[in-house]
Amino acid sequence: MPHLLLIDDDSSFCLMLATFLRKQQYSVKTAYTAGEGLQLLKEEPFDLVLTDFRLPDRDGLELLSQIRVLSADVPVILMTHYADIRTAVKAIKMGAFEYITKPLNPDETLLTIQKALQKKSSEPAATASRSAATGFAFVTGNSPQAAKLDEYIALVAPTNMSVIIEGESGTGKEYVARRIHLRSKRSDKPFVAIDCGALSKELAGSELFGYVKGAFTGAMGNKEGQFEAANGGTLFLDEIGNLPYEVQVQLLRAIQERKVKKIGSTTDLDVDVRIIAATNEDLVQAVSRGEFREDLYHRLNEFKINVPPLRNRGADILLFANHFLEQANHELNRNITGFALAVSDAFERYNWPGNLREMKNVVKRAVLLAKTDKVTLEELPSEIANATEAPVAATTPTPAEAPAPQATDLRSTVEQSEREQIIAVLERVKYNKSRAARLLNIDRKTLYNKIKLYGIDA
Repeated sequence: MPHLLLIDDDSSFCLMLATFLRKQQYSVKTAYTAGEGLQLLKEEPFDLVLTDFRLPDRDGLELLSQIRVLSADVPVILMTHYADIRTAVKAIKMGAFEYITKPLNPDETLLTIQKALQKKSSEPAATASRSAATGFAFVTGNSPQAAKLDEYIALVAPTNMSVIIEGESGTGKEYVARRIHLRSKRSDKPFVAIDCGALSKELAGSELFGYVKGAFTGAMGNKEGQFEAANGGTLFLDEIGNLPYEVQVQLLRAIQERKVKKIGSTTDLDVDVRIIAATNEDLVQAVSRGEFREDLYHRLNEFKINVPPLRNRGADILLFANHFLEQANHELNRNITGFALAVSDAFERYNWPGNLREMKNVVKRAVLLAKTDKVTLEELPSEIANATEAPVAATTPTPAEAPAPQATDLRSTVEQSEREQIIAVLERVKYNKSRAARLLNIDRKTLYNKIKLYGIDA
């Protein structure tokens, strides 16, 4: 008997529809808020979800994205009184099976449910989850590294422990943070993400803690800070290592005392927020250099998760590539069926310095350029198409004939080339970082990270 989850804040409607479906030999559980529905999805598997678009605690698109994280393959049917073609299209793109309007026609509703269940049973189980809030698709993976990562998420999620997520850029650290939030007891509360690299010393206080009307010139009204916005839920501090040192002091007080004071206010505001921080640098080294407060580091480091780079997840590379192919087909309205064997080999040889973000962009571009029903080497950037495996062993030359030391692995070569290009552009614009970032086609935060990574004297 198919097991259905019905989410709607109208108890009379729930009773009517659940009674009808049970007479059609379906098992039905009901929830009256998105939070209740997500909790049920965590506790037991469902074959299909029927949900109202307008719920007391969130809208249908937000709920859909969170359902996709918990269960990648369960069909979701959205119901609403308001037929909006743009919303319908967006819902379908985000993975909804269908979008139907109220009042429901019983026969049409039953037919839609049957089609959704038939489609699910005819397809292999999906292995992908989506974080729609970031638009970033993520494959869980089958490698030992993926299993260990999921194990750590499952262990720490139900607790209130602060978490540091370490990993290179593009590995999916925010996805991990969202998974922790959605598996926690705070899943029905807000998840608020802050890019610490974008917070200047002057703006950080008002952004994190808010301000009251008249606190400074231009403060025409009260502003809610991100701590207040995340109250009861999770605050995700992305690239925490880029937070100005002066702001770290304020952050430490807020975390320790669970109180914040808006700029211009004389009273403290109690907040209950779980902190998850992410970084692509070694915070221990940042502490030793005096760039990051040691007390703040220890306060955040109650549990640490390291997200492995793509090059260390060989068993997952083609799984990721095929998922990004499917996503690109959907976004670009193409019908590319797969990768040529030479492309699959190249993907497995390449070092992927940009990790999942790089792979997603490479696959999307290749799908757009593909001239046949398969992606070939012609559609790949030359550094990937020509990727070669590092030699297993080499004869060590004698001191007299030893050449000058040089990088032999592709990643080191790419990094050296990137460093030289950044230095050249900085010199060209007389170290104006905003202009340099525009010329390099990256944002300022990324440029600052690379300047720090490569030890460039800027």
